[in-house]
Amino acid sequence: MTNAFLISSSIFAMLFVGLQKLPQTHQATTIIQHSQSEKKGPWIDLLANNTLDAWHQYNGSTIKGWKVENGMLSTNGKNGDIVTNQEFENFELEMDWKIEKSGNSGIFIYVVEHPDHKHMYQTGPEFQIIDNENYPQKLTEQQKTGAMSDVIAPSLSPLKPAGQWNKTKIVSKNGKVEHWLNKKLILTYQIGSTELKAQIAKSKFAALPYAKVAKGKIGIQDHGDPVYFKNIKIREIN
Repeated sequence: MTNAFLISSSIFAMLFVGLQKLPQTHQATTIIQHSQSEKKGPWIDLLANNTLDAWHQYNGSTIKGWKVENGMLSTNGKNGDIVTNQEFENFELEMDWKIEKSGNSGIFIYVVEHPDHKHMYQTGPEFQIIDNENYPQKLTEQQKTGAMSDVIAPSLSPLKPAGQWNKTKIVSKNGKVEHWLNKKLILTYQIGSTELKAQIAKSKFAALPYAKVAKGKIGIQDHGDPVYFKNIKIREIN
């Protein structure tokens, strides 16, 4: 009885130890996969050395009217839009911005620059920047700050008033886009999804080659009003 009991106890102990190891192995694998899925490249300063070397005039070359001083990009208005020289697909984009009373501007992604496309908005989705409170025209929810302009309204509006700095983050991964405003996630959409296609069909972009691809240039809009940007940086994610 004693020997049999000892043998049975030993077998049970071995099985118990083996079972305990399985979840640890699975957990380790999960942690490694999660870490790999969040791999990010180094930040790229898009205003490095107080220059606009990373940018050019949309459908042009020499930038007119935009300037960088002490790390701040600005235009007084009516100087045209600018885009990055480089295209981006999977990325995190961050920047601080402010507008004046009644101001209007925007940050564009997936811009397809081509002579047939006279304006950035014909192809690139926009993170709307606007004075929600004082704009001279009545705004729909889809036209307020943080919206995918004229298509999807933000779920909330942690917006600071005109004259104060706001922080935007845009995340793009495999066509899934997140809009962040002042550290709050306010909107998501998926390029090519049935839901987004239906929303675009009801917008002013319905007949345009708008939001058709999930790769392109970053653009900043001159809508005719003074606007200011700083800490503009981007990094690739995979």
